[in-house]
Amino acid sequence: MQITGTHLNYYYVCKRELWLFSRGLQMEHTSDLVYIGKVIDENSYAREEKGIDIDGVINIDWIDTKTGVIHEVKKSDSVEKAHEMQVLYYIWYLKQKGVEGITGEIDYPVLKQKTKVELTIEKEAELLKALEEIEQIVALHEPPPRINKRFCKTCSYFELCWVE
Repeated sequence: MQITGTHLNYYYVCKRELWLFSRGLQMEHTSDLVYIGKVIDENSYAREEKGIDIDGVINIDWIDTKTGVIHEVKKSDSVEKAHEMQVLYYIWYLKQKGVEGITGEIDYPVLKQKTKVELTIEKEAELLKALEEIEQIVALHEPPPRINKRFCKTCSYFELCWVE
């Protein structure tokens, strides 16, 4: 299995969502919040070339080739750890392909904020541990238990977890 940025993001948000997504259950198209995020992404940084797909594994929102900074555009910082690790995965993946000197930035245009991201030795170790755990979760025969967080009610997978 090839781990994508979405897998990594879901790992930090909800392990059950990760498991469902890994089975081909993609519910994002049903979510108004996901749609709003896509509109923000499409309408922010209009001069930049966006949606840079690399090997069908990572999809970078845009790259500043002058500074070597990859950018990920997000609607809010409510799951900032997931955003950070997703960008770190992109940097790490490029590093595996021989690309050095890349850093990252998470752009929150609605909040008018930016967060810088750099792959340190400690962050790389954390990332590698997460990649191992993602493989273990995906290999499970049954989904991990559902969580009960405030964001569950707005999750695009809500009906798969909570409607009985």
